[in-house]
Amino acid sequence: MKYMVLIAGPEDPPGSTSPERSAAYDRILRWWEEQSSSGKVIEGYELQPSLTATTVRRDEAGNVTVTDGPFVEAKEMVGGYAILDVADLDEAIALVSDWPSSATLEIRPLVRQD
Repeated sequence: MKYMVLIAGPEDPPGSTSPERSAAYDRILRWWEEQSSSGKVIEGYELQPSLTATTVRRDEAGNVTVTDGPFVEAKEMVGGYAILDVADLDEAIALVSDWPSSATLEIRPLVRQD
């Protein structure tokens, strides 16, 4: 089964660096390399900060509104995603339960499984 994992957490201020942040990125990179080499993570990327987002809204009448910024105002923002190829939801949960940093990880099955 293929699943998308949306990885959300508090957004760092632009240009922020700290030893803690660098250590967290190192742990995430190691996790990513391990899971990718096992074939369980088949794709994924970190996203640019939410201030780079553009939101396009289309209503029922076909009117389109384009705004700068994310489509929701929230304390946590989606910062990346991963596509998993695992046996079932239990394996997906076990895999992301080992995520090496504090985050909210939302797992959704993909509609197409090819």
